[in-house]
Amino acid sequence: MQSAASTQLGLTQRSGSLQDSLSGKVILVIAASVFVAICAHLSIPLPFTPVPLTLQNFAVILIGMMLGPVAGFSAMVLYLAEGAMGLPVFTPHSLGGVAHLLGPNAGYLFSYPLAAATAGWVVRAMQRVTSRFRSGLVAATVASAPIFILGAGWLAHLLHLSASATWTMAVAPFLPGEVVKIMAAAGIFSSVQRWRQS
Repeated sequence: MQSAASTQLGLTQRSGSLQDSLSGKVILVIAASVFVAICAHLSIPLPFTPVPLTLQNFAVILIGMMLGPVAGFSAMVLYLAEGAMGLPVFTPHSLGGVAHLLGPNAGYLFSYPLAAATAGWVVRAMQRVTSRFRSGLVAATVASAPIFILGAGWLAHLLHLSASATWTMAVAPFLPGEVVKIMAAAGIFSSVQRWRQS
């Protein structure tokens, strides 16, 4: 009879081997794009901005940290391609398909491949010098920057907003939630890494 320790070791080795094979990486990238789509549908429209409150940023950052920069980037490109083809992967509170990729949320969406790659790269670089949770916090915080910069920049350009209006509509309302998403992503990443290495 197999011991509990050997069973856990087998599960850990299988999850590691999934990331090592090409077919495993493809499965993980597809699953990651589905996860982002689910998080996009968990959204709340806000009356003062065309940008809804969603869990997409959380998903993008966590995927980048878990899959690494290349697979994370690939998953986000696949997600955008799925949306461009008309699949219902974007938030339901706006137009779908290509129209969504040209609308007020386009800057946020197009930042996702860069954000996922940044999260993956930073967390791997930071793990050499600090704990898993702290490296996750730093990676998630740094990865949030391109999301807000590109998202707010595109919204300001599209709607011809002043700097203060851009701050009010595209950044400030989302900062408290972003802090929670960063903490959650770092905590989940740290827990999964600890489980993998146990």
